[in-house]
Amino acid sequence: MAPPHDAPSAGELIAAVREFLQGEILPALEGRTRFHGLVAVNVLGMVERELALGPAHQQAHRERLAALGFADDAALAAAIRAGELDDRYAEVKAALLDAVRDKLAVANPGYADS
Repeated sequence: MAPPHDAPSAGELIAAVREFLQGEILPALEGRTRFHGLVAVNVLGMVERELALGPAHQQAHRERLAALGFADDAALAAAIRAGELDDRYAEVKAALLDAVRDKLAVANPGYADS
């Protein structure tokens, strides 16, 4: 944890709330309220994973874009649409697959495993 903040970290606080909702609140809910509780638990899990993985994913994404010769996603997308990278298909595909894997690691890690 970076000064001046003390323990618990933001990730630890989010984990505690998620665990409380999951263990104490959800079992008592039904129907629509239970569904929204499950959504809330899922969102908190995503936030936990983004806090933990986000900085490394951001750095890796910057490096992938730089290796392809682009400063941002918009420039890469424009080049793909214009056909400027057709001769680098395998390289672009690998970079995009890595980006999707990183997104899934945060949004729904179980989906990437299936």
